[in-house]
Amino acid sequence: MQRLNWGLIGGGEGSQIGFVHRAGAEIDRLFELRAGAFDVNPAKSVEFGNSLGLDPTRVQGTWRDLLLSEKDRPDRLDLVTVATPNATHFEISKAFLEAGFNVFCEKPLTTTLDEARRLEVLANERGLICAVNFGYSGYPMVRHMRSLVSQGVLGAIRLVKAEFAAGFLADSSFDDNPRVRWRFDPEQAGNSLVMADMGCHAMHLVTFVTGQKVRSLSADLATGVEGRGLEDDALVAFRTTEGAIGRLWVSGLATGRTHGLTLQIFGEQGGLSWEQEQPEQLNFTPMGKASRILERGMDGISKEAAAANRITVGHPEGMVLAFANLYRDIASEIRARCTRSRSADPVLFPDVSDGRHMVEVVCAAVESSRNAGAWQSLE
Repeated sequence: MQRLNWGLIGGGEGSQIGFVHRAGAEIDRLFELRAGAFDVNPAKSVEFGNSLGLDPTRVQGTWRDLLLSEKDRPDRLDLVTVATPNATHFEISKAFLEAGFNVFCEKPLTTTLDEARRLEVLANERGLICAVNFGYSGYPMVRHMRSLVSQGVLGAIRLVKAEFAAGFLADSSFDDNPRVRWRFDPEQAGNSLVMADMGCHAMHLVTFVTGQKVRSLSADLATGVEGRGLEDDALVAFRTTEGAIGRLWVSGLATGRTHGLTLQIFGEQGGLSWEQEQPEQLNFTPMGKASRILERGMDGISKEAAAANRITVGHPEGMVLAFANLYRDIASEIRARCTRSRSADPVLFPDVSDGRHMVEVVCAAVESSRNAGAWQSLE
């Protein structure tokens, strides 16, 4: 099978996420990195692209040069990944969608709700993929959670509790680190720090696993380190479209916590609990019975989890393979659209509507916090 042509914008030398995208996209040999603009510094972009062994004629100094050089090629890119600071996502994604390229954008999709809605309309009108990288939805046991909930194993969902609290922003000296500094700058990060950077991941897992959207919320966004332009801690109460109670804590100030992404789902007939730092295991507690640990790769796992499983049980998987599952999902959809066929299996990668909904959540949280926690409706 011929590999799909893939391009990357951002993700250059020193990027936190660039390697994970490159490894995830190419691990199944479904995509091959053909072109890119990897750094805001044109010279560094070219140097990095050349170090990857790419065709020098397809390594560009800026994303605009990349668009200009790729749009009329007979072997044009099948997918472009946008891995740049938040405030640039809209302009870049819009330009490539308008030129007919499928896009895989880092989260948050945009920094304003109007921009997110415009990308959603554009992608739908053009019949193009505009996926959003909520990468944790690629983990097999997250997909098994989703399957158990959709099968009704837990009964009606009563309560959802999500956390993404770590200590990576606790040291104020990190504010001068160029890999971190842009996150505090509203001009580059938008209207939020931890809600847009981490909270949208946790909230997307809530919607992905439960199949429900956020209906309303009340938020307190706070700054624990003086001088930062955006929040480094957030507490959100929310309600879903099916009436479930929701609780979310997001923080960069939780010293001693390494990563901190967890999701707990409580229903009429039982509960589920998953931690990203122990992604192989899912804790399942049926009502009135002892807790069980469900292992990735075990017999009886759901079809969705089995399809995302890569190696035998007991051998740890990780974030690269979770990303790889999203790239595999996207490749399958690209090929299906090229042949005008449709699979009976659900599309599991986060799409533009998921990205737009998370922008809605972030914007509502910012507005609620500005109004002393007043409840905001998303309907």
